[in-house]
Amino acid sequence: MIPFSKPTLGPLEHEYVAQALASGHLHGGGPFTRKCERWLEARLGCGRAIIVPSCTAALEMAALLFEIGPGDEVIMPSYTFVSTANAVALRGGVPVFVDIRHETLNIDEDLVEAAITPRTRALFPVHYAGTPCDLRRLRSIADRHGLHMDEDAAQALLSSHQGTMAGTAGHLGCLSFHSTKNVTCGEGGALLVNDPGLAARAEVLHEKGTDRSRFMRGEVDKYSWRDLGSSYVPSEVTAALLLAQLERAEELNTARQRAWDAYHEALAQLDRDGRLVRQVLPAGCKGNAHIFFVVLPTAEERDALLAHLRSRGIGATFHYVPLHSSPAGRRLGRAAGSLRNTDDLAARMVRLPLWPGIDPRPVVDAINEWSEHASRR
Repeated sequence: MIPFSKPTLGPLEHEYVAQALASGHLHGGGPFTRKCERWLEARLGCGRAIIVPSCTAALEMAALLFEIGPGDEVIMPSYTFVSTANAVALRGGVPVFVDIRHETLNIDEDLVEAAITPRTRALFPVHYAGTPCDLRRLRSIADRHGLHMDEDAAQALLSSHQGTMAGTAGHLGCLSFHSTKNVTCGEGGALLVNDPGLAARAEVLHEKGTDRSRFMRGEVDKYSWRDLGSSYVPSEVTAALLLAQLERAEELNTARQRAWDAYHEALAQLDRDGRLVRQVLPAGCKGNAHIFFVVLPTAEERDALLAHLRSRGIGATFHYVPLHSSPAGRRLGRAAGSLRNTDDLAARMVRLPLWPGIDPRPVVDAINEWSEHASRR
């Protein structure tokens, strides 16, 4: 079996978790948590990084910080995980779905301004597959219309566009450290606070709506309920595992990039022959090799390729069912214009197995086998 993804753990992860367990400090906010936050701030250049239990939690905090309320509209792609929309819908807001670009499967920046109405409060762009959107252009649109911007950078740690790190161009950014991500602690995330005006309130929301962080720093003599909030603090054991992975982030990304490059080169002939279209990176983008995807000519060929790969024990898969076509998406959100690319590409794309140390050759051999068989029919 070749799994779709596989976490890569080493001695450092075991060492740090053992240290956290031995310390007796198992609840959040300890030295490992602080080291993770400082690592992200230094490496990404964000103003403040806050470790949270998941990217979902970070997105929910973003909606709270932007004060999204009933009837407020937030522009986002339909081709994203449900958490992007849930964060808005939970506050009574309306996810407004915009079509995607066929090259990257990211939101089409050309369509964003046409989706803005007097009810629009924020943009939630998503950096699909670790490939950043046009960050400067989206932030310019947000600033021109007086909107907040939160980057769903769940898949994009250490990716950049024109030198700007994913997650740092918006007022806020959200990262994921789920077990399928390049850097993982099983379940985890981070809220990147790039707008200094949001930092103090973000700290309160993070600590269940209290000023406990100020109390722990000795700035107040007691802490109390100050605002909305929830339990957004992960355990110190989780942070210990995360710190080890962050310290190995470049190593892990480099190993993934080797596999990404091998796929890209090995599938070039099938691309030239029109059998599939390989994933590409636009000019100015530095990706992190989170996903390697291909797009088949038809949905039927996509399904046939997936069936063939699975019959060979290869864990390839498709991805999201577009949110605008889901039961909750139809009820809680709305489409801004045609979502033709979203519907079309979601039905034709395949994600190939990708993790550090994978040998792509058996996967490529199986794809070539399928193509040869299909071309003879």
